[in-house]
Amino acid sequence: MKRIILADDHSFIRLGLIQLLKDEYPAVEITQVSDGEALIKQVMLHDWDLVISDLDMPGRSGLEALEQIKLIKPHLPVLILSIYAEDLYAVRVLKAGAAGYLNKNSAPDELITAVQRISLGKKYITAEIAEKLLTSGDDIKKPHELLTNREFEIFKLLALGRTVTQIADSLSLALTTISTYRSRIMEKLNLSTNSDLTRYALSHHIISDIEQ
Repeated sequence: MKRIILADDHSFIRLGLIQLLKDEYPAVEITQVSDGEALIKQVMLHDWDLVISDLDMPGRSGLEALEQIKLIKPHLPVLILSIYAEDLYAVRVLKAGAAGYLNKNSAPDELITAVQRISLGKKYITAEIAEKLLTSGDDIKKPHELLTNREFEIFKLLALGRTVTQIADSLSLALTTISTYRSRIMEKLNLSTNSDLTRYALSHHIISDIEQ
């Protein structure tokens, strides 16, 4: 493991992760960025052995950055970090091409375990997620699990109280495009208002009261 690009919008988290990685890999070169746009730019400009990216960042999310990275450099391994429970995002990011998904509340040595497995060309998957991946085609899916990755991201932003204009600005998309996504989301979830979206998201632990 020679060169790692680390993306997280919180500097104190980046510093903590860098310290953990340096303790295990003293000679590793680590470059840090604070958002998805900068991450994608660095991936385009330079060669890396591993990408470690937060899921929630300003502008492009880690999930959207992941999808773009896999188009640019399909074989570059990406480890996604998130505060969200595995059952909410792990299957999504793994199916999008991630080499692993790690909850930020995991023990610090789990990060090293994940990096070690990925450096061997393997995926980092917990037993619970492995089982979920095996049965994902057979389970009766919850309505939000039928949303595309982009729809899911916009659904979460709407549930957090963001306006269509704010979402359009943050994702660099047209207002009409966001409005179309909103209509599709409402139809798929069988909901009518943004308040309904928020209640649904809270009840399924997609957002928390703290985030609102």
